[in-house]
Amino acid sequence: MDPIPNPRDRTRTSEESAGGTRGLTTGTTTVGLAGADGVVLAADARASLAGRFVTNRSMRKVEPVGDGAAVAFSGGVGDAQGFVRTLRAQRRLYELRHDRPPAAGTLASVAAERTRSGRFPSLWLLLGGLDDEPAVYEIDPAGGVMATEYAAGGSGMQLAYGALERSYEPGLDLDALRSVAAEALAGAAERDAASGDGMTLATITEDGTAIETCDELGARALEAVAGDAAGATDEEVA
Repeated sequence: MDPIPNPRDRTRTSEESAGGTRGLTTGTTTVGLAGADGVVLAADARASLAGRFVTNRSMRKVEPVGDGAAVAFSGGVGDAQGFVRTLRAQRRLYELRHDRPPAAGTLASVAAERTRSGRFPSLWLLLGGLDDEPAVYEIDPAGGVMATEYAAGGSGMQLAYGALERSYEPGLDLDALRSVAAEALAGAAERDAASGDGMTLATITEDGTAIETCDELGARALEAVAGDAAGATDEEVA
């Protein structure tokens, strides 16, 4: 009789096979940082087959979940897309039942319950949002939840952690958080073949969640995007 499959074996298969839907994975580097006024989540834009073949250079791996929260993910693309749809639906259901949106900690618990169910075995998540103060939660494939000031995930996480350890400080403002996140991604992509090709950043504050994309990595790429936006505004005013 064939042995009962272990859900963790499905995770390895998705990263090792080159065929089928589960072969498409995001090797990925993700980071999340909490500061004085909000949270920044960021991820690179490369999707690959186990880091051996680049399948997409504009993969968005950071998604908003309502107005005051977002999630960054590494793992299988199909798992990630299904998970985001499920978490958005669960958040909306909570809001209808309680007449208020869930706090980030509550949303992290809901996300962990979903991953613990075994439906999304390849995902490693970073969730950011607002509790009494800005918060980041790391959610592993087994459904474990850890609150933290900063975190990294994906195949480039060890390299990203080195950059975060050097540059992160509690209470940083949003501009500093974005710069630290962008440099952590750039540092990881230097050596991690499964990370690269631009980045997506989510900035979460009491005013909501703002998503921005860059075609390159690093703090200079952010400055270039900000400069282009300012130039466009000046042209409109003129």
